[in-house]
Amino acid sequence: MIRAHKIRLNPTEEQKNYFARAAGIARFVWNWALAEWDRQYQAGEKPTALKLKKHFNEIRREQFPWTWEVTKNASDQPFLDLGKAFTAFFEGKARRPKFKSKKRSKPSFYLANDQMEVGDHRVWIPKLGWVNLAENLRFKGKVTGARVTRTADWWFISITVEVPDSQSTKRPTAIGIDVGLNRLATLSTGEGVENQAFLKTALKKLRQANKRLHRRVKGSKNREKARRQVARLHSQITCMRDDVLHKLTTKLANCYGIVGVEDLNLKGLLKNRKLARSFSDAALGKLLNLLTTKVEQRGGQVIQVGRFFPSSKTCHACSWKWENMKLSDRIFLCQNPECAYYQFSQDRDHNAGLNILREALRLIGLIDRVVSGTGSDADVNSAVDLT
Repeated sequence: MIRAHKIRLNPTEEQKNYFARAAGIARFVWNWALAEWDRQYQAGEKPTALKLKKHFNEIRREQFPWTWEVTKNASDQPFLDLGKAFTAFFEGKARRPKFKSKKRSKPSFYLANDQMEVGDHRVWIPKLGWVNLAENLRFKGKVTGARVTRTADWWFISITVEVPDSQSTKRPTAIGIDVGLNRLATLSTGEGVENQAFLKTALKKLRQANKRLHRRVKGSKNREKARRQVARLHSQITCMRDDVLHKLTTKLANCYGIVGVEDLNLKGLLKNRKLARSFSDAALGKLLNLLTTKVEQRGGQVIQVGRFFPSSKTCHACSWKWENMKLSDRIFLCQNPECAYYQFSQDRDHNAGLNILREALRLIGLIDRVVSGTGSDADVNSAVDLT
């Protein structure tokens, strides 16, 4: 199993300059290789990453001697990355590779495992030396490589490590999750996780910072300072959001073996002009991706319920459906006189979570394990024990 640990670097000014030059060389080589690929393709040739790399090395010492000032991986890896990008494009999995901009692309460069060494709170980089790490490497195993990237004013290194496959522990419990905007997630146990809306909270600061940015003269040092301030604000928002998502998904993956979630049409939701920013701020897509990855790593499974399943409109006890339910109706009232929850006020999202749990268990053939009936046993078990 390959695991990655992203660690913040604490470089000196000299080391920052080295990182910037290495990232610039990696970007230059990518753009050169892409331009050469297009030229050969238009000439009727069949370009490959290895051919481009061989041609570049033939003219490198004469035309681009400054590329030797940093680690050789900065100029070697872009060819392999471009080859993978075109392979994904030809298979219909990604868009066609584009040229990288100095202002808009994310600065980064690759380090092979034979070009680096990880020590105690430090990492060794060729032609630079030891660079301080904010923390020690979390995983123990064979280091397969690393990639150095810059976010705002901070440099990070993501180290990939080959670790033994962990033995999965069966967790005989299941849970349903209803995600939304008012509450980020509502569990079938009744527990709710509030949507912190970090972007919405920081909008005033972002507007002020962007105003300062656009009032500065282009190319001036003050404009660069203002740009870095905007980048830092966006980075802080992202870090706070990721912290909430990682803690929530780790907790669910450690506690439950079967997790039922909705199959959301995220692209369709983002087309709603009134709610697009709120959906982006909640990062529901990243929440579901992290949850799926972590649950499967621990031997569990995530069951996606169809997006047209009426989880909010259906009573979890008797399956009565509220056809005319509106988005503003936050309390679910069952109108079936024979139901134990007749005219009983239920939280809309909690009811949806219970329905998602029931539907997820039905999809995998475990619906008979759900307790149902009348009175106090009418609702689905909030966290079903499957033992």
